[in-house]
Amino acid sequence: MKRLLFAFILLSFANRGFSQEQMIRNHYVDTVGFAHLPWQVDSVIQRIYRSHGKPAFSNKVTKMAICPHDDYTYAGFLYPRAIANIQAKTIILLGVAHKARLWNLENKLVFASFTGWKGPFDICKVSPYEQELKSKLNPDYSMVHDSMQIVEHSLESMIPFIQYYHPGAEIIPILVPAMSYTRMDSLATSFAASIYAMMKIHHLSWGKDLAILITTDAVHYGDEDWGGKNYAPFGTDSTGYRKAVEKEHALAHGLTGPVRYEMARGFYSSTVQENNFRDYKWTWCGRYSVPFGILTAAHLARLLNALPLKGYLQGYANSIDHDPLPVKDLRMGITAPASLHHWVGYASIVYY
Repeated sequence: MKRLLFAFILLSFANRGFSQEQMIRNHYVDTVGFAHLPWQVDSVIQRIYRSHGKPAFSNKVTKMAICPHDDYTYAGFLYPRAIANIQAKTIILLGVAHKARLWNLENKLVFASFTGWKGPFDICKVSPYEQELKSKLNPDYSMVHDSMQIVEHSLESMIPFIQYYHPGAEIIPILVPAMSYTRMDSLATSFAASIYAMMKIHHLSWGKDLAILITTDAVHYGDEDWGGKNYAPFGTDSTGYRKAVEKEHALAHGLTGPVRYEMARGFYSSTVQENNFRDYKWTWCGRYSVPFGILTAAHLARLLNALPLKGYLQGYANSIDHDPLPVKDLRMGITAPASLHHWVGYASIVYY
C-alpha cells in the first residue's frame, strides 16, 4: 500500500513538472541539496574554490566525464573537476533512473519530450540534435517518458555547474535504467552508431562540439537509513570503513586509463548481481549509466578510427572523509545523514 501511495504521489508531482505549452521541465526535484538560484550557485562555487581550490584547467579537450550527483555540501567540490573543462556546446547527459521500477522501465534509454530544462541562470536548452539522435536509434532501444525524467534528480544536479561554466551549452538528457550486460552492449553499439552518423552529417568534433557527461554516486554504505536495507558488508566500524574505501578506490581506478570494452565489463560485473541484473552487488547507483557510457565511448572511438579515450581520476571522496561545505546560510542543506552507519562515495573522472 505504501509503495502504491508513493507511486501515486510521484505521478501527481510529475504531472505538474512541466509546461505543456512550451514543454519545459520547470520544476526542481531537489532544492535542498542542490543550488537552484543564481546567487546560490555563485556562492557555492566561490566556497569550493576557497576550500578546495579551482579545478585544474587543461589544454586537452574533455570528451567524456563522470560526475557525482549528491548534495553540494558533501560532493560539490568534485563537480567542477568533471565539468569545468568541457568545451562542447552539445552535452549528452547519461543519468541514473532511480525510480524506474515504479513504471517497470528497463532495457531502453529514457528520453523526454522537453525542449528545455529550468536552471538557475535561465532555461538550459535541449539540443535539436536530440530528435535526430533518437530517430537514428533502433526503435526498440529507446522510449520517451516525461514523468520519469521529471522525478529524477541525478541530471538536475549538474545543470547549475553546466550553466555556470558553459553559458549557451545545450543538453541531450538520457536516463539509463536496468538492463543486462548483453542488452547494454547492443544498445551502446546502436547509440554510438547514431552519434557517429549525426557527427558525420553535421561535421561535429568529439570534444569540441559534442561531449558525454555521465553521473553516478559511488557506494551507498551503511546499515541505517537505507530503507531497512543493510549496505555494510564489511561492517560499520573503522575497519569496515577502511575496507570499503579500499574497494572504492579500486573501482574508481578501474575506470581510468584507456577506455576499452573490458573496462565496462569489469565495472558492471563488480556492481551488478550475476543472476539478476536488477540488483546491486556493490551499491553504485550508476551501475548502468557508467558502463553504458564507457561502452558507447569505446564503440564511438572505433567508428571514428580514433585512439581509445583515456580516463584520469580528478578525485575520490565520501560524505564523511572531509568537512562539509557550509551551505545553511544559502538556504540549502542535506538530504541524508553522514556517519559510519550511512555514507556515500563520489568519483570525478575526465576522459580525453
